[in-house]
Amino acid sequence: MSGRRRAYPQPQYAAGAGAAAPPPAPNQFQQQQAAQQQLAQLPYTVDQMQGQFQQMNVGGSPAVGAPAAQFPYQQQVPAQQSPRLNYDPYQPQPGLTAGVYGQGMGGIPPAAGAPAGGAYGGYGQPNNIGSGVPLNALYTTDLSRDLPPPIAELSFQPPPITLPENATLIPGSKTANATPDYFRSTLNVVPTNSSLLKKSKLPLAIVVNPYNALKIDDENIPVTSDTVISRCRRCRGYINPFVTLAENGRRWRCNFCNLLNDVPSAFDYDEISGQVKNKFDRVELNHSVVEFVAPKEYMARAPQPIVYTFIIDVSIHAIQSGLTGTITRTILESLDRIPNENKTARVAFIGVDSNLHYIRFNEGLEGTEVLVVADIDEPFLPSPGGLLVNLDENREAIEKMLLDFPTYFENNANQGFALGPALKSGHKMISNIGGKLVCFAASLPNIGEGKLSVRDEASVAGKAKEAKALLSPADSFYKSFAVTCNSSQVTVDLFLTSSAYQDVATLSNLARYTAGQTHFYPAWTSNKYEDVAKLSKEVSDHLSQDIALEAVLRVRGSTGFRMSSFYGNFFNRSSDLCSFPTFPRDQSYLIEMSIEETINKPIVYFQAAVLHSTCFGERRIRVMNLALPTSSKLVDIYASADQLAIANYFTHKAIEKALASSLPEAREYLIARVVDILSIYRKELVAGNVSGASPLQISTNLRMLPLLLFCLTKHLAFRGERVPSDHRAAALNNLGSLPIPQLIKSIYPTVYSLHNMPDACGLPGVKDEEEEEGAAAEIDVVLPEPINDSKASWENYGLYLIDNGSELFLWVSGNVVPGLVQDLFGTENLYEIPTGKTELPEYSLEESEFNYRVRQIIGKIREQNDSIVWKNLYVVVGASSNEPIEISQQRDLMALRMWASSCLVEDKTGSEASYRDFLTSLKSKVTQ
Repeated sequence: MSGRRRAYPQPQYAAGAGAAAPPPAPNQFQQQQAAQQQLAQLPYTVDQMQGQFQQMNVGGSPAVGAPAAQFPYQQQVPAQQSPRLNYDPYQPQPGLTAGVYGQGMGGIPPAAGAPAGGAYGGYGQPNNIGSGVPLNALYTTDLSRDLPPPIAELSFQPPPITLPENATLIPGSKTANATPDYFRSTLNVVPTNSSLLKKSKLPLAIVVNPYNALKIDDENIPVTSDTVISRCRRCRGYINPFVTLAENGRRWRCNFCNLLNDVPSAFDYDEISGQVKNKFDRVELNHSVVEFVAPKEYMARAPQPIVYTFIIDVSIHAIQSGLTGTITRTILESLDRIPNENKTARVAFIGVDSNLHYIRFNEGLEGTEVLVVADIDEPFLPSPGGLLVNLDENREAIEKMLLDFPTYFENNANQGFALGPALKSGHKMISNIGGKLVCFAASLPNIGEGKLSVRDEASVAGKAKEAKALLSPADSFYKSFAVTCNSSQVTVDLFLTSSAYQDVATLSNLARYTAGQTHFYPAWTSNKYEDVAKLSKEVSDHLSQDIALEAVLRVRGSTGFRMSSFYGNFFNRSSDLCSFPTFPRDQSYLIEMSIEETINKPIVYFQAAVLHSTCFGERRIRVMNLALPTSSKLVDIYASADQLAIANYFTHKAIEKALASSLPEAREYLIARVVDILSIYRKELVAGNVSGASPLQISTNLRMLPLLLFCLTKHLAFRGERVPSDHRAAALNNLGSLPIPQLIKSIYPTVYSLHNMPDACGLPGVKDEEEEEGAAAEIDVVLPEPINDSKASWENYGLYLIDNGSELFLWVSGNVVPGLVQDLFGTENLYEIPTGKTELPEYSLEESEFNYRVRQIIGKIREQNDSIVWKNLYVVVGASSNEPIEISQQRDLMALRMWASSCLVEDKTGSEASYRDFLTSLKSKVTQ
């Protein structure tokens, strides 16, 4: 195989426009319509659509032929009178190379009645208003002209937060306001009263993502270690870059409640070294996100060691699937990755079938013992010691036990799985310390407390009562037990691998109220290398996270704001205090706010604080600050709305609606919000409100919001087709905890065109700046530019990579150039390509440059330090006119094609409309 770059001939096909094409001319539009109609005419039946879920774990083959009365998702809190803290503004980042809203993306210049500002295209250019603060100018665009939608904007920064230079203690500071990665608002200009907020039809909420990486070392957060923490005496806000100094710097005025507080003497003088210090060098006065090492006053007790109790399914289902052996081997290989810097980490192991099998480590003796407790009605700890042991001190015995563990149960024929009693026993073991219960299950809990049974899906599937019948908890034990765990600082994490029904909707309550996560692996088997690799990688990364312990989160705002509703995996301990037994580093949280009184100040502030213990035994407080300008004009509110944060908000509300009412109501809710926003914009902000004007006009910075909400209705969590309830429940869980970048990718998958990618893609790039010692520093592998999620963007001889945030699909078109197949797979015969869940053959750069580049791109996409998700690759061969009949009729292949095609969310799929059809339907709704 030659390493020379091959130019793939394509004479028999007309070159396609691709993602970089301008908005289509009429003839292009007709081509796109024809492509969609062709896709809609594919011979896929509803049963085949359903078949894709049965094949979620499609294996490779040698060739193609082979909570409350409703559901307590939202945690509402009563009104509270005390003042709240505020946050610092996100400053536009200099040198940002991402796109800029309103520039050459098919938008319409400001109408005559729009506010005057800079030349069109300068999104965020100052528009001087009465308050003297330059806010973002409003630019209007027409959704019907923005086709295909400009998806590059999905990676844009939100509208910049514009504040006066003197808004910060250090004038003009660029680090005073939190970046969107940590702390962002749905509105970067806040309405001055609740009536204006209600009129806008836009939500006011903040998204908190306290940690941006799984490991502490991967974050660059300044830490103040002198344990000097200055807080407001009245509202308890932390000193931050937005306070002002008074009385010659001896006192600071709180930016939340305006109270004067004393500046600690340690800000100016170090008593230990005897040196004078400059208070303006303090990190808390310069940085929006900072960590304080907390003094003893912030400790209810000394920081506890990190504790993992592993609850492992050893029933016949787990033994036959290979789960038991895979998990024990993974834990063994991950022992060095468990955070254990101070050598205090502790571990325990419980095997579960219809009995409880405790592993006891004997001090001073060889080997271990297995203590069996058959009484699952009143489970007890069979030994006062030796069950929960220090990892470092017992390392040799633990390693030997993990090697032998599968042999203890290799002939086990027990079909029971007493998860409830095992959880209670694990909790009893660690409740005085806290920690994690990490559960691995290949079975439905079918014995003892928390026993579950298979629900009748067929009778309610596709009906209005589907959500209540299948997605609500079947047993109250799991929520009540989770609340008990939360109060004793215990988190529950689930790894579910059954090929049969597991009632994810019920079991996920364990993770939801204990700040854990439910990981779902349908039809998992150790016979498939890719299954083992995914589970092992994710479990190992999960165990290696630098989690925080005994944490609480509180969000405060300026006077006049109330934190009204909280969304995410945690438990509300009080009206505004969110409790996390352990704080994960790969989840996000949303807090909805209400305006309680008229805001008379030009700037409001918000502050989030996470009090926690590190996994190396240090009590800390992570504080994040955000400041936002205010306005009484609807034009300013719309010009600074953050469409991605708003999409996150509506996702949480749709989940709440689905669980409390029905799936159809959740979909209707999302569409109704789009109609509301377009209607109010047309009524209030379109110049002159001309009756003949297009009803699909919206501000440029919001033009992707209708697309995102439309695509959300087609997501696995909400779509109308029949979906197995475990898959739907798992999808709802993921949507409710994903940080915004992963959430957007889940809603609108990223598609890359590989057959015509630029020469630089798949190879390391080089920075032109920040060169060190005259040598250019290498940067990450260059990825192709994404294209639209539509077959209209595809060529029928192309090669495409789809990333939906959970899986990767490599789509090989049925009429692909044979040379491309040869370079990528080592064969020119399309039907010799291994399909389904597989990996590409590995060729060196010299053997096949194209293979090497594609594998580098896949590796780059999989490489992430902020999530444990490992994305399996599915190779899909598309249909062609000369496809053998025995190939085209294979059910596995049809299901795989349907599954991959469902990621093309702009197209018509099954009974779901295309985005073009959706826009057409919006016109009549907006003008009603």
